[in-house]
Amino acid sequence: MTAPSSRPTAVRLGAAVLAAVVALLIPVSPAWAHNTLRSAAPAQESTLSSAPTEIVLEFVERLDPTFTTIVLTDAAKRKVPTGDPVVGGAKGSVQVTGALPNGTYTVAYRVVSTDGHPVQGSYPFTVADPNSSAAPIVGTTTDAPSAAASVQGDDGPGTGVLVAGGALAAVVVVVVGGLLLRRRANRR
Repeated sequence: MTAPSSRPTAVRLGAAVLAAVVALLIPVSPAWAHNTLRSAAPAQESTLSSAPTEIVLEFVERLDPTFTTIVLTDAAKRKVPTGDPVVGGAKGSVQVTGALPNGTYTVAYRVVSTDGHPVQGSYPFTVADPNSSAAPIVGTTTDAPSAAASVQGDDGPGTGVLVAGGALAAVVVVVVGGLLLRRRANRR
């Protein structure tokens, strides 16, 4: 009497593993597509002939208004007065309430998008108003905190990615263990 083939069982087991992996990865996939800055006004690295009255940042995904921070600092790393962030969909903005004499400024941001993942960054722009009589602000050599440090936080992998990775690893361990046990049982 011949032993029944384990091939149909292996095919079914493989299909079940594939279905489990797909089921785990589909709900988590948005966590891998983290939010990014789409555009900014003033633009990154730009030189303006007049000081801006507003900073507007547009992202790829919607922002959570509760966790949106936009900070403006001058070349000496001092915070420039601005209004509170206003969020509408994927845009965040602040009104510049302080004067901006000629000089280099840094916009720093920290936002949380719909996937719950924090994203942060910063970029410079320069004001070079030919009609300005104010002295330009120059950087200092002190170790003042940077604008990016004032909005710094955890930028590690999202919780969904960690859960999916752990579940996938567990599925692989169970499947490989089951296949090894089955092979060992068939050899006896």
